[in-house]
Amino acid sequence: MYTELKTYQLIIALLKKYGISHCVLSAGSRNVPFVHSIEEDPYFHCYSIVDERSAGYFAMGLAQELNEPVVISCTSSTATCNYWPPVAEAFYQGVPIVVLTSDRDPAMLGQWEDQMINQVGMYDRHVRKSVNLPIINSRDDEIFCQRLVNEALLELDHRGTGPVHINVPMKSYNNSFNVKTLPDVTKIDCLGINDDDAVWDKKIEKLKAARRILVTCGQNSYVSPKLQDGIRQFFEKYNSAVVLDYMANVELEEGINTTVCMDARYITDKKTKELLPDIVISFGGNIFSGIKEQFRKFAGQFEHWLVQEDGRVVDLYKSITTIFECKPECFFEYCDRHASGSMNDRKYYEEFRNYADSVIVPEFEWSHVYAIKEVVERIPSESILHLSINDSIRITNFFKLQPGIKTYANIGTHGIDGCMSSFLGQAVVSNKPSYLIIGDLAFFYDMNAARLRHIGNNVHILLINNEGGSEFYFNRMWKNEASDLHTTARHFTQAEGWVKSNNFIYLSAYDKESLQSCIKEFMRNDLDKPVFLEVFTEMKHDADVIYDYFDQSRPRDLQSETIRRSKELIKSTIGQEKAQKIAGFFKK
Repeated sequence: MYTELKTYQLIIALLKKYGISHCVLSAGSRNVPFVHSIEEDPYFHCYSIVDERSAGYFAMGLAQELNEPVVISCTSSTATCNYWPPVAEAFYQGVPIVVLTSDRDPAMLGQWEDQMINQVGMYDRHVRKSVNLPIINSRDDEIFCQRLVNEALLELDHRGTGPVHINVPMKSYNNSFNVKTLPDVTKIDCLGINDDDAVWDKKIEKLKAARRILVTCGQNSYVSPKLQDGIRQFFEKYNSAVVLDYMANVELEEGINTTVCMDARYITDKKTKELLPDIVISFGGNIFSGIKEQFRKFAGQFEHWLVQEDGRVVDLYKSITTIFECKPECFFEYCDRHASGSMNDRKYYEEFRNYADSVIVPEFEWSHVYAIKEVVERIPSESILHLSINDSIRITNFFKLQPGIKTYANIGTHGIDGCMSSFLGQAVVSNKPSYLIIGDLAFFYDMNAARLRHIGNNVHILLINNEGGSEFYFNRMWKNEASDLHTTARHFTQAEGWVKSNNFIYLSAYDKESLQSCIKEFMRNDLDKPVFLEVFTEMKHDADVIYDYFDQSRPRDLQSETIRRSKELIKSTIGQEKAQKIAGFFKK
């Protein structure tokens, strides 16, 4: 029987998955849930050594002779301090030891709690990885805990060997052992490019057998011709669909932009489940599309293969099973070379493509959406485009760009600071037409960049001045008029004087007619100065236009589903009888 503490259940189950069976145990109360669970399990070989310092050195000797990792486990407080000397020795000798320290309720640290010191990261200079586990209260906590234990155990022999530290907080003593079986856990596999072909070939066979493979392309500042070709061949040879947005900078005619169709305001959970793949393969940086959030709702119902050159665990779908520690070029080249003449039947691709293509693009009234559409659809091929942050990125991805436009955005952190400075750095070293789409808060935050001495005539800046942060209306953070001061930061500032003083050609637009009268001038690439277009809209109206777009762009069947769900919500809130009366009133 095993402890009822889920944290230790996951640790024990993963130790088994990783083939770690030798454990050196030191007496204490806090680690009883672990100790009694494994001493009753015939899989484990247990050794009892009271002195933690001696236990650590004993474990190091075991690990050296066995040539495999060994666990050391102790209670909290100064017991953990006594591990310091053997952990340091193991680190410098490269001996793989799992240092398992039990801990108390984190909220009681520094509150004169008995037998409690700060154990988080206490061996950081002398371990290859240190993790502090959450106290598990939800499924999300469980997924997070499993990932952290995997991260630690992977580092035992990742590009070298050595000790790792896992700290296990708990709210109270636990002496209950009423669990018959351990939970089903996922061991994350990490494959390097130099690993045996047999290991890779197992994955290839899985790809060949899969009917639904989804490749999700994250942000890339540079995509080599080799990678472009590798993705194209992969799509042709495996039963796959490729999802991307403009920040991925992947050129694939069959690529599917899911910015609209996978947004939570558009798609239903039912439709998400219908589109779930067997395997998701991801590479690159951040993904702006809502596909991350939607797929996470069904975590564990598909495999996630991550192509990550540094081997770091990035579990963006909460379903990670495999890490390919190599460049994406190497991954796709290997998969393509071993496809053995297989061919994409395109069934999954067509299902996903038909759904994405069902989005209806309506006519837009005057708004930032209208202005951005008029600009981005006119940007010529082989240009540079920088999208400042959320609204600019979201709206640009609504529309079709010309091929060969290299797209940047500071979505590593999603901060508004420095967007214009980053863009100008990109434009200075390029002889291509260069376009920036930026909102007013981001522009005024970084306005000093407009006076840089290096700005060339290839620079085109579109400023959406809607008097504040429309994103806060869009994400429903606006609550009342006070929010306009402290959240949306409503203002009445204009950029005209500043940009003119910095030798820009200044243009402005207040409605569709004035935009159409100046847009040709803005798009010209034979001007003798950089050009700046300030578009004036209103932020609440702008946010409403995007919501209207999500509503109007749905196919009829999805619109019907949305109406049905709205009716159910009304009925559950006000009751069946009142709902019928309201419906009858509107029929009159």
